[in-house]
Amino acid sequence: MKYYSTNKNTPEVSLKEAVIKGLASDKGLFMPERIEKFEPSFFENIQNLSFQEIAFEVAKKFFGEDVDETSLKKIVFDTLEFDCPVVKVTENIWSLELFHGPTLAFKDVGARFMARFLNYFLTGNDKQVHVLVATSGDTGSAVANGFLGVDGIHVHVLYPKGKVSKIQESQFTTLGQNITALEVDGNFDDCQLLVKAAFLDEELNKKLLLTSANSINVARFLPQAFYYFNAYARLKENSMLDGKELVVSVPSGNFGNLTAGLFAREMGLPVTQFLAANNENDVVYEYLKTGKYTPRPSVETIANAMDVGTPSNFDRILDLYNHSYKNISSVIKGFRYSDEQIRETIKNVFEKTGYLCDPHGACGYMALEEFLESNHVGVFLETAHPAKFTETVETVVGKGNVPLPQKLAEFMKGKKKVIAMSSDFNQFANYLMGLY
Repeated sequence: MKYYSTNKNTPEVSLKEAVIKGLASDKGLFMPERIEKFEPSFFENIQNLSFQEIAFEVAKKFFGEDVDETSLKKIVFDTLEFDCPVVKVTENIWSLELFHGPTLAFKDVGARFMARFLNYFLTGNDKQVHVLVATSGDTGSAVANGFLGVDGIHVHVLYPKGKVSKIQESQFTTLGQNITALEVDGNFDDCQLLVKAAFLDEELNKKLLLTSANSINVARFLPQAFYYFNAYARLKENSMLDGKELVVSVPSGNFGNLTAGLFAREMGLPVTQFLAANNENDVVYEYLKTGKYTPRPSVETIANAMDVGTPSNFDRILDLYNHSYKNISSVIKGFRYSDEQIRETIKNVFEKTGYLCDPHGACGYMALEEFLESNHVGVFLETAHPAKFTETVETVVGKGNVPLPQKLAEFMKGKKKVIAMSSDFNQFANYLMGLY
């Protein structure tokens, strides 16, 4: 299958080229030339398949033309060595828990898949690959741990100084080996701009083999469709969809997660409505209300992984629906919440149900509460373990109510190692040139 750029000013490329390049030469994002649909009969018995089996069927639709079936199955099954279960919170609201992987965040799925995918395509390559990744929190840890120890690949994680939680920071600044953390004096958008600028710098790309592990890479965001299919299967397994419509609420920052869900819907997954749950970084929320898209600098909130003022993957959403505001606003409904509302929701849900949301999941839960009707079943994405935001969550629910998983405790024991970096591209370019 060929992949084209959302800007449509560069020739189509192969899957291998799209994965290794990450970003198209015209600054656009790669998109598959078509989306393969499932027959309706697939969903009639989907509840009889395991998560890994479902993911493999989805992966074949995306990548089956370019990767042999045996290798693809191994990549999928190795990626999903953990579950992404749905957990009942209220009578009609379920949490899709995406924090059971190595770094306790949803990005473990895409990052682990991409690490294995890139390794598959680079077999026999003798040139060091440099993975550049900007993070507002969980992307850095998931990518760093997904690629840790992989021969021939070095990961450089750019993150905004003082704007990620200590636990998140420890997950990618203490690893060493083939992982380098760059502490940028700026916000997430500055980090993302540095990464994009590096991919478009001719001199750098002549000397170094650069790629991205952010959700701008097709091998990162497409596998995130896996768990939407699994959520549907598990709800059907629990007889929750009998005569009811499925509504999915996605905490949204860079919009890779929601884009993957939209791809799942285009493949035939029966989702009636997607809800884009935003914090105060609300440029897409405003677009859904007005039809006008005006990116601007991000503001800092307690749901820090959603602190994005220029969401890259929104370009994919525009392309997917041919820039039709009518179509986009019918499939996606937007919601926006303040820090105060997020805290209040964490507290209320915990007191009423015993379920503990992280700040991002709380946004997703609120959107469902606002939107759901009696004929709906709602699923919100709980994108990270609440313990990754212990300081914030404990101020709401009280000390001792946010147990620290052993996985996170081990990360906290490591020593922080970073390279300080300004938001000036010349400094970043000089750093990269020094690797040659």
